[in-house]
Amino acid sequence: MKKVVTLTVAIMCVAAMFAAPWSKKAKGKKAEASGYTFGEEKTFRSEKPVTYSISFSDAAWYAMQDTWKTEGIFKDIENVTNVHLDITSYDSGDYEQKINLAINAGKPTYIIPKVYTEDKYVAGGGVVAVSDYVQYMPNFLAFVKKYNMEPDLATITQSDGKFYRLPGMHEAALQDYTLMVREDIFKAAGYDIRELEKTWTWESLLDVLLGVKKYMVSQGMCKESDYIWSDLWCGEGVVNGGNLLKLMGASYNVLSGWAIDGSNGGIKYDYKKKEFYSSSISEDFKKFITVANSFIKAGILDPETFTQSNDTAHNKFYSGKTVIMSTNRSMMSNDIAGVQKILGDKAKCYVTAYPSGTNKNLAETSRLECGVMISQRALDELGEKEFIKLMRFVDWMFYSKEAYTLCKWGPQGKTWDYATVNGKQVKKLLPGFKCGGLGLSGSDDDVDIRLKWGYAGGNYFYGHSTAESTDAFTPEVQDLYARYAKYKTVAVVDPKAKPSEDEREQLNLWATPLTDNINAWTLKFVTGQKDINKDWNEYVSSCKNLNIDKIVKLTNDIYKKQNK
Repeated sequence: MKKVVTLTVAIMCVAAMFAAPWSKKAKGKKAEASGYTFGEEKTFRSEKPVTYSISFSDAAWYAMQDTWKTEGIFKDIENVTNVHLDITSYDSGDYEQKINLAINAGKPTYIIPKVYTEDKYVAGGGVVAVSDYVQYMPNFLAFVKKYNMEPDLATITQSDGKFYRLPGMHEAALQDYTLMVREDIFKAAGYDIRELEKTWTWESLLDVLLGVKKYMVSQGMCKESDYIWSDLWCGEGVVNGGNLLKLMGASYNVLSGWAIDGSNGGIKYDYKKKEFYSSSISEDFKKFITVANSFIKAGILDPETFTQSNDTAHNKFYSGKTVIMSTNRSMMSNDIAGVQKILGDKAKCYVTAYPSGTNKNLAETSRLECGVMISQRALDELGEKEFIKLMRFVDWMFYSKEAYTLCKWGPQGKTWDYATVNGKQVKKLLPGFKCGGLGLSGSDDDVDIRLKWGYAGGNYFYGHSTAESTDAFTPEVQDLYARYAKYKTVAVVDPKAKPSEDEREQLNLWATPLTDNINAWTLKFVTGQKDINKDWNEYVSSCKNLNIDKIVKLTNDIYKKQNK
């Protein structure tokens, strides 16, 4: 696959920049507890029942049910491993906050999954430096070796040469989010979306949408005052513009939307100049917000995109009020079914390779994703020998193929089995089942294996090889990834400056208010509340007053010091 080769070459080219100190240290084996089996692609099983506490991010749209514990995923894990998971459930909306409170109070669970950044926990001593224990994780180490993951792991390695989160690891970066359009309406308006997507830019997308809207108005499908694009994953509960601004920003070398947070302040690396800089006050940023604003100024993109609920955006697209909307792998089939349920089979949807800006890069660059922290409490209460046993279980649960398939699909023969398609053995849900989490739709009478039993949830399966992470891809998704390989490129992941505890604290103190300021101004520029030309200097000054230059300087100083 072209994208895999491109990424691998890019990583190898900069591997020297990503030294992995943890992997070079000789580690003596510690004494272990007995009474359990483990190994690379071997089932972990404790001879005696054991209980480990674990946190759970409970999403309202597929809330945990009792059946998950009595006959679903948690019961399956216990049947296989003899490990009972004592679950502490937090609402996904404040999961990070509740995890933070638990760690600070000294009462976290042993296993803490679904963590996107661990930096804030390193200094406090509440979580274990898991790199000290990966020597006991054969599945983890095998994946690192097979896919050359050390340069990637170096990006989460701290200044002490250790890392504190066991990340989901991918063989190759996979772009999840993109755009879906009503192909039937585009075609009727005279636009061949399949040809356009090969070379289109965000600017040319605007021209196309203006033409589509003109056609719709002429046919009485909408009024001139209506918007034909009203997006999701940007509004209710999202403070930074979410998915859409991440996609668009990445197209202009800018961290925005979901890509920017209080720990990075929009800082990126310039490989030509070999230094860090702020993407948030760059000329690329000015270009990005100008293009984003042009969709609203032209009456195409609904400003409510940045305040409305996801259900509202879905309803507008499903009912035909809008003709373009964001989607992702797990939602594509549901979105197509949602449109056809209301408008019938004549309404044709097409998932596009989204437009380019000043580059053709995909928004996703890292082969790492959210991962697992292990609390210091686990080590303190279990002791070294039993703690290593815990790490053996974590290795099986998060890095073995067996556990990946179990958590994602359920037990073979219960919910799925192999089928031969075009001469290949592929996983298929058994008749009577569907799964929103895998993007596999079905009839209203079919049982959703995620809703009833907790399979394909977001807590316990991520990463793995391309073959495994794509094993549920529908033909629509497979086709999309083939087009990504033709029309898009994969950017080289930025290196990471690794601050000391004091330096990290200082950067966070500066970056948190700065990022809030950047996000607020970005949305005002995009929605037209601020004039990009008239108010640009005021915006830049506000960022400088919030120490943006100091963040850049300190980041570069740290990076130069660590690479002497």
